[in-house]
Amino acid sequence: MKIDVTDKWLPVYEALASAVRIEMIQLLAKQEMNVKELAQALNLSSAIMTMHVKKLEKAGLINTTMVSSRGGAKKVCSLAVEGLEIAFPSKVLPQNRDYHLTEVSVGHYTDFQIEPTCGLATVESVIGIFDEPRYFLDPERVNAKILWFGQGYVEYKVPNFLLRTEEPVELEVSMEISSEAPFANENWPSDITFFLNGIHVGTWTSPGDFGGGNRGKYTPDWWWNEINQFGLLKVLKINDKGTFIDGQKLSEVTLDQLDIKQKQWTFRMAVMDSAQHVGGLTIFGSGFGNYNQDINFKLYYEKNTQA
Repeated sequence: MKIDVTDKWLPVYEALASAVRIEMIQLLAKQEMNVKELAQALNLSSAIMTMHVKKLEKAGLINTTMVSSRGGAKKVCSLAVEGLEIAFPSKVLPQNRDYHLTEVSVGHYTDFQIEPTCGLATVESVIGIFDEPRYFLDPERVNAKILWFGQGYVEYKVPNFLLRTEEPVELEVSMEISSEAPFANENWPSDITFFLNGIHVGTWTSPGDFGGGNRGKYTPDWWWNEINQFGLLKVLKINDKGTFIDGQKLSEVTLDQLDIKQKQWTFRMAVMDSAQHVGGLTIFGSGFGNYNQDINFKLYYEKNTQA
């Protein structure tokens, strides 16, 4: 989860401002537990524990699912996030950084090579049938806002609107992605590799394929509860220091190694057959998932007064 220092995220800060709820997170990091088990572990009443569960759930830090049992239904709790990143206000205001923004729809890939499980859909319906790669060539695929595959790659061509008088300083690519498991499985790691202009810039390991009854904020009502609902918003940055994802360095590849001034770029996301974790890839666009965005490219630049 990536948050900032604004009122929007007060429920998260309030949820963490409790020694009991911190202990609950530590317990749930080991295994799923129902409300009664949590109450017993922390020597609290079920009523008090229910209050703590609601605060963590409201903050988006845990998921709860009703599970039937002999004594009736039980509310089972599990962690909803793998980590928390707080972005403090920048010393340089965003409006002081010039950039070109290009939004590329999920279905606007220009090349692909994939293996099932796979599929794609618009916000209205599935395109073709599940697990049939040929439908990735269906003309309707340009309207796709979610796609998934078990192994292989999709590649996009991205226009570059940089002017001759502008000098690139940083490329930022943001996208909502996850693994691709049969149905959904939050413990399903997948090594997702990124290529820009044919150069391998880094690999990030997705922890799982998220769903299991917890619906994506923007996922259409007709979408099935049992399959992928949302991903994680990942921000890939390439500058003169290297390539980073959410602030963590992926590689030493810098912007000047990528021929970034050419009129168009290629951007590929792949799950390699040689990867340690071959767990597939799901890409969420606007109308699906938790962030309601497509694949966004921001090229920051400075004015070149010598041009």
